[in-house]
Amino acid sequence: MIAIIKYNAGNVKSVYNAVTRLGYDAIITDNFTEIHQADKVIFPGVGEASSAMKYLKEKGLDQVIKNLKQPTLGICLGQQLMCEYSEEGNTDCLNIFPIKVKLFPKTEIVPHMGWNTITALKSTLFNKVNEASDVYCVHSFYCELSDYTIAKTDYILEFSAALQKDNFYATQFHPEKSAGIGEQILENFLSL
Repeated sequence: MIAIIKYNAGNVKSVYNAVTRLGYDAIITDNFTEIHQADKVIFPGVGEASSAMKYLKEKGLDQVIKNLKQPTLGICLGQQLMCEYSEEGNTDCLNIFPIKVKLFPKTEIVPHMGWNTITALKSTLFNKVNEASDVYCVHSFYCELSDYTIAKTDYILEFSAALQKDNFYATQFHPEKSAGIGEQILENFLSL
């Protein structure tokens, strides 16, 4: 069973549809027991960091997520919330990845919206994915490059398109909206 964390953020249903289309059983839940008993956990999201973190803390989901032992995938806002701190709303996040999330410079078109190329692929998350594949992005904030970076994207500046630390994986882009490449990345995660 795949648990998709429900926490008042958008895009949860799109992720559910992508996972079930690949043939996996999934539930959208904020139930601690269901999340802990799941084979894999997905932490997706579209929204704003400070209000999302407030909701996670009020529900106790912040502690649940930080202590997961099974493979866990953060997507978009989920990746950003797995970091230490976000400039969006001056928000302390989950600190799974000791990385800061920053606003793109205002000199260019923000948000970063549309297809962009991922490079420097360094994880089983990218098995059968070609270097310089295109994925779908929608975000105004980015995760800095770090030792946990497993893929990069360049938009205004180079940033972490994906991160990995222990059982935690994360993508800034939306695999559920990235056609065949995204399906392969989701399949790679779900088959860990």
